Amino acid sequence: MRSELTCTAWSEPSRLAVRRTDMPTPGPWQVLVRVEATSVNPIDVKRAAGYGRRLLGLKGAATLPVVLGNDVAGVVQEVGGGVSRFSKDQPVFGLVGTGRTPGAHASHVLVPQEQLVAASAPTSSSALAVLPYSFTTMWLAVMSTGLRPSNATGMNVLVNGANGGLGRLALHLLRTWGSRVTAICAQGTREDCVALGAARAVERGPGCIESLPADYHVVLNFGSWDDDPSLASRLAADACGQATTVHPLLANFDRFGWLRGALASRRDWTKVRSLVAKRAPQARYAWTVFKPDRRALDALDESVREHGLSLPVGLAVRFQDAGAAFEHVALGKAGRAVLLPGS
Repeated sequence: MRSELTCTAWSEPSRLAVRRTDMPTPGPWQVLVRVEATSVNPIDVKRAAGYGRRLLGLKGAATLPVVLGNDVAGVVQEVGGGVSRFSKDQPVFGLVGTGRTPGAHASHVLVPQEQLVAASAPTSSSALAVLPYSFTTMWLAVMSTGLRPSNATGMNVLVNGANGGLGRLALHLLRTWGSRVTAICAQGTREDCVALGAARAVERGPGCIESLPADYHVVLNFGSWDDDPSLASRLAADACGQATTVHPLLANFDRFGWLRGALASRRDWTKVRSLVAKRAPQARYAWTVFKPDRRALDALDESVREHGLSLPVGLAVRFQDAGAAFEHVALGKAGRAVLLPGS
């Protein structure tokens, strides 16, 4: 039998329950992973409260009870036909998409082989389980600006929300690429951001964005949607682009419905896009939406193996205590939250 953690109602605080279901059988190109650790990301807490139900419902991901979670780390239990990358008992980590198939908050998860990578010792499953979703989202944002390892050296990059999970991962990645990064971070986290690779770190406060020079080739907003217009004003005339992961797309559809939500999203996107174009006519502007990406997983694998990439874990609990993990994330406490499916 398989244990899974389900969200049973859209509410705050999260309403969760553990249930037992039949063990799934892997189909072609699928891997059945016995999960040793999975994570609770901010998106999971928001979804448990009902966030994104309208648009995610189109993907079959908003029918209660729902199994949340995207990150998985564990051991291969069984492989389906055509699987060539992995074998039984091999340690792996990776992610599942958001859709009709259950999420990663379960004791056993079916994962397409293209969404897994081999885990390298001595990194623990808990340490690996907090990386794939956040790294992939960050990677997609970086890629959408046109920044690449081949052109990143010497680029001025501004990272908003640099002390959060995506921001920390971006600082680490961009340091290895040779970019000059300015971090906008929460009060009391400046030294952490410098240690992670920021050439300059500015703690949030009145006028902190406007005080920065308008010479950034890339802007990454992992902090607050309200900052997007001000961040656009910091772009250089020859900038590559700006991307945000904190856009209002899902919230607009939740709040306004299909037609008004689409109009509101178009208005919000166009407003900032026009500011970006005014500063740098050739620059890109993107709203990042998570989806599994093989290139991101390969880059994550390299970053873990060769550069020791990690995020701090603040809490690790069993499924029966999952409410504490969701509360940990909802309150913005330090460190990532990990769920351990074992008994």
